[in-house]
Parts: sequence; C-alpha cells; structure tokens
Amino acid sequence: MKHPTHLDELINTCHWLGQRGFAPATGGNMSIRADADWCWISASGKDKGSLESDDFISVRIADNHASSGRTPSAETGLHTLLYRLYPQASTVLHVHSVNATVLSRLERRDTLTLQGYEMQKTLQGQTSHLDAVSLPIYDNDQDIDALAKRIAQSGNALHYGFLLRGHGLTTWGETVAQARRQLEGLEFLFECDLRLRALEKQ
Repeated sequence: MKHPTHLDELINTCHWLGQRGFAPATGGNMSIRADADWCWISASGKDKGSLESDDFISVRIADNHASSGRTPSAETGLHTLLYRLYPQASTVLHVHSVNATVLSRLERRDTLTLQGYEMQKTLQGQTSHLDAVSLPIYDNDQDIDALAKRIAQSGNALHYGFLLRGHGLTTWGETVAQARRQLEGLEFLFECDLRLRALEKQ
C-alpha cells in the first residue's frame, strides 16, 4: 500500500516530538489516516526522533489488521478508535510526556478541567479563556482492546483527546498541523496547571 502524501509532515512532527522529550526512549506512537478504511501507524519499538517512512505500518481501521504482517504499536487500538469515532480526524499523536504523565496521576477525578488560560485558544473551537476545557482521564490498562472498549462506552466527548493515568496524552487533529498545535498547547497548559498547583500548596 502506498504511503499517504502527508506522511512526511507527520514524520517531521515525530522528530519534533522526540527533540522535545515528549516521546522518550521508544515510547509514544503516531498515526495518519490514509483513507476511510486504512491508517498508517508507527511500528513498535522505534525511536520517534528518528522515524522514517518505512517505520510506519498500514493498519485497517475497522479491526486493527496490519496488511504487511509486521507489528504495529501496542496502542494501535486507541488510534483506530479515534478514527472510527471522528471521521474528520486525520492524525493521532500519543506521547509519554512528563507533564501529562504526572498530571494524570495528580488529578484524582476522572476529568481534568482547565480554565482561565489564554492558551486554551490553541485548541480547536476554543475562543475564550473563560471557557472550561475538559479532558477525560482513564485508568491505564495493558489490555488495549479492553481499554478502547471502555473509552468508547464512556460516552465522553474526546474533542482534544484524553489522558491515561500514569501513561500519557493522546490527542488528534483534522490535519497534522492541528494535531501538533493542540498537543503543544495542551502541554503548555499542563505545565501551567502543575506549577499553579505547586504554588497553591506553599
């Protein structure tokens, strides 16, 4: 199957994520939609800061079948879930950043709510710092199929993505650029929220 023309843009974003330390070691996984039925996702065990086109595997969105027989990322089911839920989604980014990982454990509720930050407007559809931005938080699970089913059945709106407790952030966009912007915006907001919580305890 031929690589989508915008895969190079995703690869550049993966290198940027690696440079920022958002996907340490071989952690994280990134994907791009090829069409209504297929997506391309990073192979398991690859350094995201040095990915090349051959490091992506075509996967059928309906059932996670890899056409080449190679092993895609362990979290493939989370990517294909978002593509099924949101037909407009073209890119999914899953990172293991420090901010997302720590905040997902610090927040005991099942939703992280951010409000009052000007940078909320980096997120699709956000026009005011007065709005409340909510990201669902799900308990981590090594059974990705069970986790994807639990997320789907929760009924939560995943407009900007979601957090896995002690694991990291998954976000998506209608374009590679939008997904990257939302991830960078969320990471900024996470760091602000963590610093604010620390100051409030002093």
